[in-house]
Amino acid sequence: MACSGVEEVQVDVSLSPRVNAVKPSKTVAITDQATALAQAGVSVIRLAAGEPDFDTPVLIAEAGINAIREGFTRYTPNAGTLELRSAICHKLKEENGLSYTPDQILVSNGAKQSILQAVLAVCSPGDEDQISSLAWFGAAGHSNEMNFTCRDGVTFANEHSTFLLQVIIPAPFWVSYPEMARIADATPVILPTRISENFLLDPKVLESKLTEKSRLLILCSPSNPTGSVYPKNLLDEIARIVAKHPRLLVLSDEIYEHIIYAPATHTSFASLPGMWERTLTVNGFSKAFAMTGWRLGYIAGPKHFVAACNKIQSQFTSGASSISQKAGVAALGLGYAGGEVVSKMVKAFRERRDFLVKSFGELEGVKMSEPQGAFYLFIDFSTYYGSEAEGFGKIENSESLCRYLLDKAQVALVPGDAFGDDTCIRISYAASLTTLQAAVERIKKGLLTLRPGVPV
Repeated sequence: MACSGVEEVQVDVSLSPRVNAVKPSKTVAITDQATALAQAGVSVIRLAAGEPDFDTPVLIAEAGINAIREGFTRYTPNAGTLELRSAICHKLKEENGLSYTPDQILVSNGAKQSILQAVLAVCSPGDEDQISSLAWFGAAGHSNEMNFTCRDGVTFANEHSTFLLQVIIPAPFWVSYPEMARIADATPVILPTRISENFLLDPKVLESKLTEKSRLLILCSPSNPTGSVYPKNLLDEIARIVAKHPRLLVLSDEIYEHIIYAPATHTSFASLPGMWERTLTVNGFSKAFAMTGWRLGYIAGPKHFVAACNKIQSQFTSGASSISQKAGVAALGLGYAGGEVVSKMVKAFRERRDFLVKSFGELEGVKMSEPQGAFYLFIDFSTYYGSEAEGFGKIENSESLCRYLLDKAQVALVPGDAFGDDTCIRISYAASLTTLQAAVERIKKGLLTLRPGVPV
């Protein structure tokens, strides 16, 4: 640089404040760490990722292969093929009691994209200039720092302030919900639940936390990470509260709906009286049909909201893979709730759940809520916090316990603080029974060397 006579300029490497506010996914981090250990020759049992261990059913895979062979490899309409959207409408009508038309369906590259686009569509920054629904009627101040008052008496600051809408999220929650809210410049409001109440949201707690800023309530049933399933009577109570707040929408994440264990049953929130108009239902193919790598999900809702999500997607990724969409049509053609193919997988998941519940139930001080759906066990291991591990140090929280178990027992689990509950650890039982048996043996052996601490 000196020889050329050109002055060196320092490049600005700063990042967007929005990006800096987002936390990286701990499930991805743990999975990557376990993978690196495995590649280094360490025999790690990986129970961190939420991915079925089954292969994609043959009929679905063949539909994708045939799509390639038949040249169905070009762009599709941004919203998805009419064939797939029509099949989704039929599924929602037959299985969920929901009536939609194809223009009220948006197919995306996975349910995660569907959720993020929905949050962006209804919670984006600048909403202080879009409060028409709150009916402005005049100015309350006359200075440069003018305030404005709306009909319900709420005061907002001037045009230079930020009115952040709130996304209401029961905890434990899927790790991405709060971060998606932050990406949309919304405020995640976390509502804790109790393991003694099966991690289900208390309607009274919900009602006490709702304000004029509450824009979106996210419900996930069956739940990741707890496996809890909301019974219809509880959803009815929540719906009655939601109905009192005209601005409040509900995003119902139903990706695990088919992985459910009788006598538990699934109820779509949009099917409740008065909730269709304000519910955005998200679902996909990854979990029930073992299609994680196909990246295919969808959102269903009132046309106004779905069109907004469609607009975002058109400038973001455009439509989902044409090949995956053909496979999705085949998946929905397997029969009610996926037919025998899915029921076999659910039977295996239930057997694994029962084994883990029995095995960890033998440990003194460990608390559990038996999962009614999905393929996760969210266990309270806080009785071990405060323990000293030789050659490791003090077990202070869920993250240090998970690091200890990965280091000493070579089992990869996800700390509960990633899901909003530091007392617990998430175990994915999307692995063979033989693998789970080996994992339990390793975990128990690792815990035996710890001195049980005082319950937190």
